[in-house]
Amino acid sequence: MTAPNTLTSTQLLRLIGTPNAPVLIDICIDEDFAEDPRLIPTSFRHPFRTIETLVPALLDRKVGIICHKGKKLSQGAMALLRSHGVDAEALDGGIVAWRDAGGPLIRATALPKRGGLWVTRHRPKIDRIACPWLIRRFIDPDARFLFVAPSEVLAVAEKFDAIPFDVEGAELSHTEGLCSFDALLAHFDISTPALAAMANVIRAADGTPNALEPEAAGLLAISLGLSRMYRDDLEQLAAAMPLYDALYRWARDAQGETHEWDAHGGTR
Repeated sequence: MTAPNTLTSTQLLRLIGTPNAPVLIDICIDEDFAEDPRLIPTSFRHPFRTIETLVPALLDRKVGIICHKGKKLSQGAMALLRSHGVDAEALDGGIVAWRDAGGPLIRATALPKRGGLWVTRHRPKIDRIACPWLIRRFIDPDARFLFVAPSEVLAVAEKFDAIPFDVEGAELSHTEGLCSFDALLAHFDISTPALAAMANVIRAADGTPNALEPEAAGLLAISLGLSRMYRDDLEQLAAAMPLYDALYRWARDAQGETHEWDAHGGTR
């Protein structure tokens, strides 16, 4: 039986990538982290001895504490946070159990500054909405996005220390047969079946040659509709996040499911 106030790897796998994912704090000691310097998606490192300094930022948030094997460090840090009223749980078995369960991990050296700036072309559609969704759900929940004139993206990136994406000349952009969403998955080495299925739909909806997915037509139609509903790009991004949350849940849990109307209320 799982101990109280403990989160299993299976449970966390179901939460990551969704709006209900907890704030994840990696408190592995440096020696353990050096053996495998990778992080669970959206997690950040913090010394276990000063975990209480995070309390003001964690109140009213669900929190997951990660150490090497889920023993004394995560148990102690979790208990300290809970003593301050934080809804904290420890990852059962720590990052070792997560790794053994096949959970995705990201090289720490690939991760940008927490809460950093990203910049792309204004009036976003499909790929330029999908990329911010991926960044906030799997890389940095605190990421901030700038939408500017296409001709100014690279210059804004340089002047404001932002990461450019989905624009000609940027590392994280289209390549032959692939879109910027694919470039992000490759750059951060995030590989799950659900994200691969999402990428297929996004690629096709974004007009990538020879990319054919039946769901792409619906994504394109809704994306074009959203672009007509909102003049402000940040408002459009906020409105579109649930759309990509739903696409992710379809890709993870509902592929192959169909729907037919039955006037008599029966099943087919």
